[in-house]
Amino acid sequence: MIRVTIWNEFRQEKKSDEVRQVYPDGIHAELARGLAADDLQIRTAVLDDPGQGLTDEILDSTDVLIWWAHIAHHEVTDENVRRVLQKIQTGMGLIVLHSGHYSKIFQGVCGTSCSLKWRESGEKERVWCIAPFHPIARNVPETFCIPHTEMYGERFDIPDDARPIFMSWYQGGEVFRSGVTLQRGYGKIFYFSPGHESFPIYRQPEVLQVIGNAVRWAAPECRGTISAPKVPNLEPIGNAENN
Repeated sequence: MIRVTIWNEFRQEKKSDEVRQVYPDGIHAELARGLAADDLQIRTAVLDDPGQGLTDEILDSTDVLIWWAHIAHHEVTDENVRRVLQKIQTGMGLIVLHSGHYSKIFQGVCGTSCSLKWRESGEKERVWCIAPFHPIARNVPETFCIPHTEMYGERFDIPDDARPIFMSWYQGGEVFRSGVTLQRGYGKIFYFSPGHESFPIYRQPEVLQVIGNAVRWAAPECRGTISAPKVPNLEPIGNAENN
């Protein structure tokens, strides 16, 4: 079983009638229903939970953390960010969704601003799979459309080692690296932009397929401690004259 924690700030669903009509139980609950499978043990956590839903107990029992946030990035404490980043370094997988690109967590793994262009006009998005051989692309069509979405456009300020798996084109003309992978320490990271609080994108089968694939890909294959240990030599060391 892969132990999955779906973390959501869960603020707009409480404050906005428009958002609540789309996701009445919260985006975290919608994702939990959509991703439910025999090989996944899913729980949810939100910003207003004790410890902001990021306690040691939760993180220690999480193989893959799914992160959705939008308007409350600044409220996540630096100490919680530090501990999450440490868990990623030692093997925990991270899936960052949509506006989570501006979270302290994603900026922390990227080491960049993660800025982008955006426009909220409900236009069409066409997603292209440009790495069909990648496990995250399993059973995902070469291309699919999202009827109404928020535009995210280049330039996307992410590091050069971010490997694109999906590219998106928007009705207004922009393009965007909408699905990219990273690795930090022992942890695997996937960012996926399709999704929005005002559109039912997290009910679309292709989107759920991508996220589910990403969870299985990001699950730890091994865990380790990141350190700089002093180690003994494995073989005799001779001086230059003896060599």
